[in-house]
Amino acid sequence: MGTNEIKFTDGAAYERYMGLWSRMVGDAFLDWLKPRSGLRWLDVGCGNGAFTERLAESCAPASLHGIDPSEPQLEFARSRNALRTAVFRKADAMSLPYPDDAFDAAVMPLVIFFVPDPAKGVAEMARVVVAGGIVSAYAWDMTGGGFPYAMLMEELKALGHEAPKTPFPEASRLETLRDLWTRAGLESIATRTFEVKRTYSGFEDYWATILGGPSVGPTLAAMSAAETAALRERLRTRLAAPASEPITVSARCNAVHGKVAPSVKSP
Repeated sequence: MGTNEIKFTDGAAYERYMGLWSRMVGDAFLDWLKPRSGLRWLDVGCGNGAFTERLAESCAPASLHGIDPSEPQLEFARSRNALRTAVFRKADAMSLPYPDDAFDAAVMPLVIFFVPDPAKGVAEMARVVVAGGIVSAYAWDMTGGGFPYAMLMEELKALGHEAPKTPFPEASRLETLRDLWTRAGLESIATRTFEVKRTYSGFEDYWATILGGPSVGPTLAAMSAAETAALRERLRTRLAAPASEPITVSARCNAVHGKVAPSVKSP
């Protein structure tokens, strides 16, 4: 992983910065997917368990596993009351530590653009899911300005600071997702775009959330006080945010799902 790529290692900081966004878009995704209850689920790149918790609460899974490369994130996931019986492992999305046909459904929630080789990650999900099972993902539209903090990234760049990056932002494009699923031999492929909105109590709430953001923390810490003040005012101006009134920010997510074709499982 490059030195200027986004890393999430603090589950609590992630929860304020991205947890609510994750739950909102995760609920929209599950409403679209409409999975039946009683499935064996694998959450690939589960992070601090924000979406895994939605699976536990909404889908009545027969079993629930999650993998992530960050042990601190996994520790936070294990602390969630709804996930006491879930099984979490530190692992790589491109080399899942499970045998073939171990699950009925696998999902990459807001993760595929972090995978250096997305095609390999999709192939791994198809490998561990049974024929007829669900392989799915959803991702912030990173190249189309759909990331919840896209405005922040733009303003950092305008001030001469390179914002942290994901390894493969192009994987978030709707056309790329469909192509990845097609090349993995999946069938009954469907795609969808969701828009979600989050309301902050005021600009101070928004600004404090940014300051605690684990993806931008190192960049902000390296800035001078004058640059930080300039960033704050540029964001306030773009948001047209009065000091004490709520502000609403929109984000856009692309999603895909498909079924594992029996031919993929042929010897």
